Amino acid sequence: MTLKRVTSLPLKKILSRSLRNGGQFADLFYESRTETSLILENNQLEKVITGIDTGLGIRVIDNLHAFYAYTNTITEPSLITLASRLSEMVRQNQQIISSLPGPSPLKTYHHPIKEVPDSVTLDAKTAFLEEANETARSLDGRIRQVKVVYRDEERKIFTLNSLGEQGAEHQVQTVFLVHVVASDGEKLETGYELMGGMMGMELLENDAHLKTAKIAGRRALRMLEAPHAPQGPMAVVLSSEAGGTMIHEAIGHGLEADLAQQGLSKYSNRLGERVANPLITVIDNPTLKNHRGSYHIDDEGTPSQKTILVEKGVLISYMYDRLSAMKDSARSTGNGRRQSYRHRPIPRMSNTYIQPGETDPREIISSLKEGLLVKKMGGGQVDTVNGDFVFEVSEAYRIEGGKIRHPVRGATLIGNGPKILAEIDLVGSDLGFGVGTCGKDGQGVPVSDAQPTLRIPSIIVGGRS
Repeated sequence: MTLKRVTSLPLKKILSRSLRNGGQFADLFYESRTETSLILENNQLEKVITGIDTGLGIRVIDNLHAFYAYTNTITEPSLITLASRLSEMVRQNQQIISSLPGPSPLKTYHHPIKEVPDSVTLDAKTAFLEEANETARSLDGRIRQVKVVYRDEERKIFTLNSLGEQGAEHQVQTVFLVHVVASDGEKLETGYELMGGMMGMELLENDAHLKTAKIAGRRALRMLEAPHAPQGPMAVVLSSEAGGTMIHEAIGHGLEADLAQQGLSKYSNRLGERVANPLITVIDNPTLKNHRGSYHIDDEGTPSQKTILVEKGVLISYMYDRLSAMKDSARSTGNGRRQSYRHRPIPRMSNTYIQPGETDPREIISSLKEGLLVKKMGGGQVDTVNGDFVFEVSEAYRIEGGKIRHPVRGATLIGNGPKILAEIDLVGSDLGFGVGTCGKDGQGVPVSDAQPTLRIPSIIVGGRS
């Protein structure tokens, strides 16, 4: 089913049918997704997954409650039946919309792609994995395991709602990661490096896959040779190379409007209040070019925009989708996102970052007589209700006398997001992005997050004394 065939269906009639028993708003979402995933492990190609998934979902919003259903059978009879069944779920005590406006002109958005993944054979893609595997293993005999993953995705979406608003977008995502395990017979350490974005095979230009393999391998070897990290409260510098894991988890989710409205966020009912040091400005911006969390329209058809969430320490906005915006009598910020047509849209981050400051990152490091430099964050857990977090650290170094000394391993950062944001006292002039897939309510969406170099005067570091 192509987009042209979808738009040739009587979509206005289908939306009208979904509203026949009431409801203030209805929309439909069409998606066609083509995916390729390759996994090389134990020196051989373990998995090759390719496929196409196409479907359409219809949503009705009635009395600030959403009703959603979807189907893979995209025909007029099937969609009329789906809309009719959906309308039966809606209470009949609302004003019925007798007629819908005609759709606005359809505009289809594209991202600049140099080389679409479909133009490259599976054998050629596999060669990238094999070269990365060989590169990582050649670094040192202590590297015992290497896992290389390549994934590309071509996604075409179309939205139309009962207000007559419609839009379409063609998105291409490519991801490449290397995971390395090193062991000296007694200790075992891992190194992990991921790159990706809203781009095609140009992601792998200039031997980027080999550089990724070297970074992952050397990280594992470096940590294998490192002593254990110290423990206790100490000053910590978060390098821009660490990416924005801290900002994503410590405050990002708490600024998604649905969590704030449900009282599941430390930032609920705090618009206009100071929530961070005045040096801190937090932005969500899907309009950035070629980043993993970028898009022109969200999965409700709302145009993307740069949203300032925290400005000079003051909370000024949440991230809204259409439903959460209706609940607050606000406007959507273009953050209505979903994993696929099988999922309803919810407020989600896109490219979220702390705006760079004015301090030279080298000055931030030299300002510490003693502390820890975090160059790469790992996984972690955050309680959005109270802001408490625990983060693993994948790569860290001791700072002594204002200089980076030696690597340490096994560190964790333990603290409270709002407290840390209030205590950060130096913000670097640089900015480094990390990429990933963010999970929430059983849905995963592509995101990136970033931060400049930051100085935290005191935070609990877990490790060994």
